Amino acid sequence: MNRRDFLKGTALATAAVACSPLRVDAGTERPVVRSYREIGSTGLRMSDISFGCGKLPSASMILRAVERGINYFDTSPDYGPSERHIGEAMKGIRRERIILASKLCRPIRRGHIRYGSSRKDYIAAVEGSLSRLKTEYLDICFVHAIGSLSKNRGDEEKRLLDEEMLSAVDSLKRAGKVRFLGVSSHGPNHMEDLLMTAVRSGHFDLIMPAFNFMKFPRVPEVMKEAKKRGIGVVAMKTLAGAKEMNLEAGDEPFETAALKWVLKHPEVSGLVVTIKTVSDLDLYLRASGKGFTAADQEVLDRYARIYGRQYCRTGCNDCEADCPKGVEVATVLRYRMYFKDYGMEKRAMESYADLGRGAEDCLTCRSPSCAGACPYGLPVRELLRDAHETLSFRV
Repeated sequence: MNRRDFLKGTALATAAVACSPLRVDAGTERPVVRSYREIGSTGLRMSDISFGCGKLPSASMILRAVERGINYFDTSPDYGPSERHIGEAMKGIRRERIILASKLCRPIRRGHIRYGSSRKDYIAAVEGSLSRLKTEYLDICFVHAIGSLSKNRGDEEKRLLDEEMLSAVDSLKRAGKVRFLGVSSHGPNHMEDLLMTAVRSGHFDLIMPAFNFMKFPRVPEVMKEAKKRGIGVVAMKTLAGAKEMNLEAGDEPFETAALKWVLKHPEVSGLVVTIKTVSDLDLYLRASGKGFTAADQEVLDRYARIYGRQYCRTGCNDCEADCPKGVEVATVLRYRMYFKDYGMEKRAMESYADLGRGAEDCLTCRSPSCAGACPYGLPVRELLRDAHETLSFRV
C-alpha cells in the first residue's frame, strides 16, 4: 500500500478507534474522554476535550493524554519545543490513533507566514513541522491567527486566500503530507468577518475561533454557517481568561462549567484547552460527555460578575479606535492575560517585546479618550499601564 492509499483509509481508521478511550485501567476513577464528535465532513472524530499544546512540558504529557482517550493535538512551530515533544511521543503512539493539527508558521516568535511569501515558503514550513513531529503527514494544517497581523481587513483576506498558500496546500495534499486545511482566529481584528469569508470560500475544512461564555455574539452565526456547509468548528480560548478562583457549581468547578457551556453548542466539533499537568487533565476531562446544567450557568454568572470588568474579551477591540496613541489594546491585554492567568510569562514578555511599540505611552497619557470606551466597563488605561509594567524587560 502506498502513502496515498494509506491516507485515504486513515479517516475510517481514526473514526473506528476514537469511540472509546485508548487505554483505561480497570476500576479507575480518573476522568477520561466520554464523547467524540465529527469534524465537519472530514470523516475524522475528535475527543470533545482536546489538547492545546501551547505550553507542552514534555512528551510524557502527550502519552498520558492519549491514555485518557484524547486523540486531537493542536500545536504550532512557534509553540516553543511543542512539536519536538510530540515527535518524541510519536515513538509510542500508533499514528492513525491521533489527529495532529499544526500551523503554517515558522519556529520563531510571531512566525506566521505573511502574504507575499512564496509557495516554497509554505511547503518548507510544513516540511519543517513534519520533521519535528516525526510523522509523514498532518491531519490538519491551519492558516494561523488570521486577524492578528494587520488592522486592515483586506490585508488579512489576502493572507487568508493567498493563491501561493492554496497552491502549496494543494500540492501537499496530493503528496499525502496534509489532509485538511483550517483557519484559526482570536482576533483582535475582524475575527467574525474573516472566519465567515473562510467558511464561504470553499477552501477550508474547519475553523478554530475564540469562543466562550463571556462574549462573541456573532461567532454563533459563523458556526451555524460552517455547520450548514459541512465545515468543522474547533473552539479555543474557552476559559474566558482562566482567572484563579474556587467557584463551583455543585460538585463541578468553574473550568468544567465553562467547557460544558462551549460543548453544549451542536455546531462545535470539540475544543482545545492548554494542558500542562496531570491535574489539568483531571480537571478538564470532567467536562467530557456531560450536559450543561442550571448550576453550571449559575457559576458562570458568578464568574462574570467578579471578573467581567477585568477580562478583555478576545476578538473585541471595540475601544482601540478611541486611543489617540494607536496602542494595540486587545493584543497588549491578551499578552497580559498570558502572563498573569495562563502562566506563560516568557512567551508573553517576548511577544510584547516583538510589538516594538507597546503601551508605554499610557504611562504619561492624560487623554480622556479611553475612559468609558470599553463596552464592558474595563478600566482600559489602568490595565494597559499594568501590562506595560508587567511585560517590559528590565535590566
